[in-house]
Amino acid sequence: MILVADSGSSKTDWLLATPQQETQQFRTSGLNPYFLTEKEIAKILRDQVPELIAQGSEITEIYFFGAGCSSPDRHEIVSNALSQYFPKAFISVDSDLYGSAYATCGHDKGICCVLGTGSNISFFDGEEIHAGKHGLGFVLGDEGSGTWFGKALVTGFLYGNMPDDINAKFEKTYHLTREDVIKNVYQKPGGNSYLAAFSKFLTEIRTTEYAQTLLKDGFQEFIDTNIKSYPEYHKYKCHFVGSISHVFADELKAQCEANGIRVGKIIRQPIHDLLDFMLEKSA
Repeated sequence: MILVADSGSSKTDWLLATPQQETQQFRTSGLNPYFLTEKEIAKILRDQVPELIAQGSEITEIYFFGAGCSSPDRHEIVSNALSQYFPKAFISVDSDLYGSAYATCGHDKGICCVLGTGSNISFFDGEEIHAGKHGLGFVLGDEGSGTWFGKALVTGFLYGNMPDDINAKFEKTYHLTREDVIKNVYQKPGGNSYLAAFSKFLTEIRTTEYAQTLLKDGFQEFIDTNIKSYPEYHKYKCHFVGSISHVFADELKAQCEANGIRVGKIIRQPIHDLLDFMLEKSA
């Protein structure tokens, strides 16, 4: 049996392909090794997907694609945690950029963008990923991501820069205080996910000028900082993966078109396309 995982900082989607051609789907919290230790990842698996772990001895191959899995030492953290429950499996751990590229580009050349809790970008030459100088995380980067928009909303509220009606709605929804924000961002783990959760508020005020301006600014910053860093970006399709790109696809497409960017696939979750690709590749 082959198990494929697509992991962001907020959640991890799992698909298990069985010999009977049936597919089992599971979900856990995000398993980002930049924020979690091997022990913490193992605990999440044990507590959240016991029905998957029960089939551990039957699983022969695991392909894990995750945020934060861009270096060998981070690969090892995830691999060691998985090997505790899947002792007979060949385990491959790689960056979520590869997972997104396989799910969108397939075997073709293209630019693959991740706009979820965080943001990232890479050029895929049909076989290999050519990562840029991006993916700096929520403190230094994550332009156009859920974290970026959440941070903009929270700071707009705390600085008193929101329109009065939106400010009142935000306050009623979250009952937020400066002390709450400081504690959750600077003193607790998962500050990126905490901030990203506020981006959901944009769906409630989506038609307002305030929200539209914020979306335009966030996507333009991603385009300027990330996509336009590739001199020949106009020659290839730009594919997008993640909840932000999916939910706000209309605004994203409009901003891309205004910048002469050819939009390819926009998918919320790459997991199904990713499993199909890995099954084809391992056949």
